[in-house]
Amino acid sequence: MTADRKKAAGTDSTQLTPRQIAEELDKYIIGQNKAKKMVAIALRNRWRRIHVKEDLRDEIMPNNIILIGPTGVGKTEIARRLARLAEAPFIKVEASKFTEVGYVGRDVESIIRDLTDLAVSMVKAEWTAKVEGKAKETAEERLLDLLFPAAKSERVIRKNGQDAGEGNGLPGESPEDRQRRTRDKIRAQLVEGKLESRQVELDVATDAYPMLQIFSPIGIEEMGLNIHDLFGSMMPQKRKKRKMTVGEARQVLVAEEVQKLTDMDKVVIEAIRRVEESGIVFLDEIDKIAGSGETHGPDVSREGVQRDILPVVEGTSVVTKYGMIKTDHVLFIASGAFHVSKPSDLIPELQGRFPIRVELESLTTEDFVRILTEPANALIKQYTAMLETEGVKITFTPGSIHEIAKTATEVNDRTENIGARRLHTIMSILLEDVLYQLPDDTIKTIKITTEDVKTKLREIVADEDLTKYIL
Repeated sequence: MTADRKKAAGTDSTQLTPRQIAEELDKYIIGQNKAKKMVAIALRNRWRRIHVKEDLRDEIMPNNIILIGPTGVGKTEIARRLARLAEAPFIKVEASKFTEVGYVGRDVESIIRDLTDLAVSMVKAEWTAKVEGKAKETAEERLLDLLFPAAKSERVIRKNGQDAGEGNGLPGESPEDRQRRTRDKIRAQLVEGKLESRQVELDVATDAYPMLQIFSPIGIEEMGLNIHDLFGSMMPQKRKKRKMTVGEARQVLVAEEVQKLTDMDKVVIEAIRRVEESGIVFLDEIDKIAGSGETHGPDVSREGVQRDILPVVEGTSVVTKYGMIKTDHVLFIASGAFHVSKPSDLIPELQGRFPIRVELESLTTEDFVRILTEPANALIKQYTAMLETEGVKITFTPGSIHEIAKTATEVNDRTENIGARRLHTIMSILLEDVLYQLPDDTIKTIKITTEDVKTKLREIVADEDLTKYIL
């Protein structure tokens, strides 16, 4: 196993064991231990596959997963946090927005094209971070050339044998030394930020042929073509002079130098490897394309889409503007509530490509209490941090937190069960008056009690018609 291949798969920085992966997910997701366990194993298996001997590596296929459960229980959050842990190319798509090939709408292969675009952006950002230091140094030299042009400085230095800008030079100092000393002085001022507002004139690139963008066919980039790449080499790049401050010029020059130092051929090769070795696709709302078998005529949005998804999940080659992408080892995680349909309504071939099925549990009052307080991004922590920006300290009593959780459970049971998303609505209604009044110099501390929660929410919860629209 070469170092390049390991790095390409995005595994060097993330060699977590399944237990460690689950522990990381615990920081943001409450409960759903079975789902965490299965996705942790699937992620670790990718690392294991990359370290298997070459002759067997290509035979090991990813264990695609279907997460089954009502909305708001953590399906999307599990996939999103998993992708961050893996530092892998990740894309979330809605299955319901695709249509069968030949009809108006996006074709399923655009998933892989979008995933590849994301991977290229990810690798390019890494290259930028790597070369940014050198790019800043080169940009600084170009700024010095703008502020103190060499040809002009030589003329100034040689005027009457002395530096007109500096007065008499040091005894025995040559014109070149004098020029270097002046340049170093300007460099020091530049580093200290004393010249940020000074105006300079800079040559910048312009879009010389904007009409190509206007008249290019819609979706041509998805066919692996790019108008600017196709004709850019044949048409000279147009540049024009613009006046800007030193601060603005520095940003332009650094961006130009980063582009020069970035080897896009290597970036694309690395991105393709990452997609093929460690790409993750989260296919949400897959239950919306599960056919019930009762439709008549062309089934554009259900079975037809399933049949188009099948080869991408099975493993195929997709044409992108960066080259061919093989999807054999891309991990697919699908999710759906399956209220109306069930996984067995999917076509058998697609069912077989998702061998692991995990049923997520509905959230209880105790789960809501933990969701409000324990995760690193808990709602109470979020509101506490926001009010601190107004100089106000807000606290919630344990009873008030339990009352919020209890209200969420009751409303979910009586109306639509939208899981933890109900907490966002309840917290927003509970704190709307407080958030509206601030900033207020007379308010420095706020304490939310059980009675406050009951008073604020009692009438809304009691009125079933009102609950449907507000909660």
